[in-house]
Amino acid sequence: MHTKKAAAVALAAALGVTGLAACSTEDAREAAGKTGAPAPKTVTLVGHDSFNASKEVLAEFTKQTGLTVKVLKAGDAGEAVNKEILTKGSPQGDVFFGVDNTLLSRAVDNGIFVPYEAKGLDRIPDTFKLDGKHRVTPVDTGDICVNYDKKYFADKKLAPPQTFDDLAKPEYKDLLVVENPERSSPGLGFLLGTVAKYGDTGWQDYWKKLRANGVRTVDSWELAYNQEFSGSAGGKEAKGDRPLVVSYASSPPVEVLYADPQPKEAPTGVSTGTCFRQIEFAGLLEGAKNPEGGKALIDFLVSKKFQDDMPLQMFVNPVAKDATLPELFTEHGVVVEKPETVAPEKIAANREAWIQQWSSLVLK
Repeated sequence: MHTKKAAAVALAAALGVTGLAACSTEDAREAAGKTGAPAPKTVTLVGHDSFNASKEVLAEFTKQTGLTVKVLKAGDAGEAVNKEILTKGSPQGDVFFGVDNTLLSRAVDNGIFVPYEAKGLDRIPDTFKLDGKHRVTPVDTGDICVNYDKKYFADKKLAPPQTFDDLAKPEYKDLLVVENPERSSPGLGFLLGTVAKYGDTGWQDYWKKLRANGVRTVDSWELAYNQEFSGSAGGKEAKGDRPLVVSYASSPPVEVLYADPQPKEAPTGVSTGTCFRQIEFAGLLEGAKNPEGGKALIDFLVSKKFQDDMPLQMFVNPVAKDATLPELFTEHGVVVEKPETVAPEKIAANREAWIQQWSSLVLK
């Protein structure tokens, strides 16, 4: 998603990642030689629409391994995970990127991943390692939060909302756009944030209030942020009329980086009392055509090279302890001190029922 965010790494560690990635590729070539098949030249990553990496970084992977990365984008995270479940055993690629803690149990319980303990896991804090069987590897983290259009609220002389409670107040009627939690991981994260805030028996009443207050629902983050939200560059072009949107605490730097000229201050802000902590993972797909190349790619996703590149490519936080955040990211991003969280086992036990209840409350 994106959603999203630090000392320099020792040279020995960087060389270690390089050597291990190359070793994985050599294993692939050796295995191919035994079967008489040609060694694979590509490794395919299937991800959500927000996956991005610089050409220079992907070229570094090719230099290390001899493999070219092919990227297949499969929609929003929820849609992409569902596609992989439907094609279990005959996946479109070798590695899946973008399943997060809101959808993790759905993916692993359906057996779409093969366990693999990535090289470099010692550089990732244990708090991000939610699967003890190593079916997935943590790659990034971010906070799903409501973003607001600063100009809209300044023009209206209205203070922007800061909390979940604020969003249901009359002064913010018809201002908020959210994503459908059945299809979108930010939408599901926001729903889980309300469950964490109001409890198992209180979140439904909260959503009744949001519906009465004119909340609009769309299927994806791309549509909500880049079409409906008046504060984004895309939303302005599309004449979006909603000054509040569910996005990420790291979204404001996007509006600075791609503006010409770049403003001194981001045109969007973050309602820090509306946030839910998200962790995104990558996993080796069951039935992958190039499993050894897939392992090398997962190793690379947690390498310092990729982790340093990620913040200004996908606007998420790296998970590696030695990753370095760019100045633009730290200057315009927002650090959320106390985001809402829900235990993975509770999400697994209740997610589908919560989504069904949400649909009956908001869509019908």
